[in-house]
Amino acid sequence: MVMSAGTTPRQSIADAFAQLKQRGRIGLMPFIPAGFPDLQTTQALLPALQRGGASAIEIGIPFSDPVADGPVIQEAFNVALSHKLKLDQIFQTIATTRPAVSIPLIAMVSYSIVYRYGVDRFVKTAHQAGFDGLIVPDLPPPEAQKVCDQIRSAGLDTILLVAPTTPPQRRREIASLCSGFVYYLSVTGITGERTTLPADLAQNLDQLRTLTDRPIAVGFGISQPQHIAQLAGHADAAIVGSGIVRQISHLTDPNPTTIAAAIEQYCKFLLS
Repeated sequence: MVMSAGTTPRQSIADAFAQLKQRGRIGLMPFIPAGFPDLQTTQALLPALQRGGASAIEIGIPFSDPVADGPVIQEAFNVALSHKLKLDQIFQTIATTRPAVSIPLIAMVSYSIVYRYGVDRFVKTAHQAGFDGLIVPDLPPPEAQKVCDQIRSAGLDTILLVAPTTPPQRRREIASLCSGFVYYLSVTGITGERTTLPADLAQNLDQLRTLTDRPIAVGFGISQPQHIAQLAGHADAAIVGSGIVRQISHLTDPNPTTIAAAIEQYCKFLLS
């Protein structure tokens, strides 16, 4: 447990998962695109997501060519980028909001963005802004080793992705590079809401558990309370992205406070 700028005690990623394990609960990790529909809404959403029961928050850094994001998140990224959103504006928004949020904040970011900004500069700035970890979806091993070392040396946790099609030895290799948690994709393909999760998901998660002692968070297709209940006992956290972005997109009142209140209620619904 560390103190953020201000007075709010701040959890590390390890703290958050340890607390969930102690309580025998699965965590909720909402995903929001930074700057969608604007940075004022991002600022309002972060404390609202915590009030809604989130154990950590994943914040997507908008990118014009996302690796595995479906149409809902792609469109949200396009909206954010249409406002000429700059990376430094995102960092400033996180830094401004961080004192009001105690749970971990994790950036989902393409390595090409990190590389263009400068790896050392990016990770140091992200840490100073208040991020606790980085999910880098397009950074495969063994190339990832050096970058993961740089990320961790700056005080951030590393999180990489494992797909259902990833063979066991490569799963072990990817998991060994993860210091925060392993991000497991429930399905191969792109993000998006689904009615049901794969029938073999629990079996795949249990198998992954034999390869790593890191917490496992599952994303892609999760948007209903029954999905999270299905993951309980097999995963440590459920990541909800497209479902939240769609909720934001359907709201007719653009006021950030209104949007934040609605998404807070959606998170409570997911955990009901």
